[in-house]
Amino acid sequence: MTEPSDSSPDPASSPHTLPATAGETSAERPWPVRHLSPKIGDFVSRLPAVWVEGQVLNVKRWRHLVFLTLRDTDENMSLSATLPAREADALGVDLVDGTRVVIHAKPEWWTRSGSLQLGGREVRQVGLGDLLARLEALKEALAREGLFDLDRKVPLPFIPRVVGLVCATQGDAEHDVVENATRRWPGVRFTIRRVTVQGPRAVPETTAAIRELDEIADVDVIVVARGGGSFEDLLPFSDEALVRTAAACRTPLVSAIGHEKDSPLLDLVADYRASTPTDAGKRIVPDAEAEAQGVARARRSMAAAVERHVMRESTGLATIRSRPVLARPDAMLAPYAEVIAVGRERSHRAMTGVIDRAGAATRELTATLRALSPLSTLERGFAVVRAPDGTVLRDAADVTPGEALRIRLARGEVEAVAQG
Repeated sequence: MTEPSDSSPDPASSPHTLPATAGETSAERPWPVRHLSPKIGDFVSRLPAVWVEGQVLNVKRWRHLVFLTLRDTDENMSLSATLPAREADALGVDLVDGTRVVIHAKPEWWTRSGSLQLGGREVRQVGLGDLLARLEALKEALAREGLFDLDRKVPLPFIPRVVGLVCATQGDAEHDVVENATRRWPGVRFTIRRVTVQGPRAVPETTAAIRELDEIADVDVIVVARGGGSFEDLLPFSDEALVRTAAACRTPLVSAIGHEKDSPLLDLVADYRASTPTDAGKRIVPDAEAEAQGVARARRSMAAAVERHVMRESTGLATIRSRPVLARPDAMLAPYAEVIAVGRERSHRAMTGVIDRAGAATRELTATLRALSPLSTLERGFAVVRAPDGTVLRDAADVTPGEALRIRLARGEVEAVAQG
């Protein structure tokens, strides 16, 4: 509540010495704190009572009052508040850190300490039905944006270089993930960010951890792990800011919250949902022993396949080599040898006949030519007389006395001179 102002006379508070309004103040004529604080109190006292929602922190009881901090569920903002102890007791549940409540309160200014707090008059716990309705509305809105679509999900790497792990400062989630992953793949490395996973600090710390790991180049997959809890305990993992951060993450993200009945929205936006931190440890790395066995099986299979191929080809080659045509290559030509011999004989006879007939014809033509040739006449003692220009002389009148003549005999020529 607003503390009463000191009513003792104060010369400095005289209207003759202090500015009447804030606009009239200056460095030379300032208001003292004792003058400003009550004015703030007067302003705050005119504010109406308001219903305000938040998460409870730092609950302390003193006499008939309960002192607490009311923190915003999304942002890092808080206000101090008080409640009558009877109202807190009438709530029916203990006010512990993380409890979501709505308080009907009036803003109050503490003049001497200069602090603002909420004077609570009535308190109610936020009902489960209200939370479910809000989550369902948020779920539908995010689904309409496509944040849960399967085509947005990125496959997990086969063998991650480094696994980024976001988990509680204390708890079994870290052990379950690291132990099971290391057991399957001894060479796996982790970069761990320990955060608050429950209460008002869960959302900002988890969101910051995801963003930080997403910026590390060697981190190939991020696991957000928590070892289960009540519906209210897991509400931070359905927070819109955290879900959107996970959706914007470029590194494949695994949600391992460990709550089968009521999946937080982080499960829907994650690239892979693991049922528990133990399951996450088994999913993010392959089983080294199983992979070694698989490689051995593959090697045996390939060796057997090569052996079968060689045997098949060897058998085929032996079959081909055993064929008669390859066992006695000359046998392939034997059927054609007789044909070739007969052909050669026929060709020889045909060619001989052609030559014989051509020879007979040639001899006959030669005899005919000889019978018709002037040489035959010369053989009978005749001669051919030619003038110097080669003209054959048939008449003695064509010869001039003293003219040189050429006389062709059956064998050879002689020259003569005409006498008259």
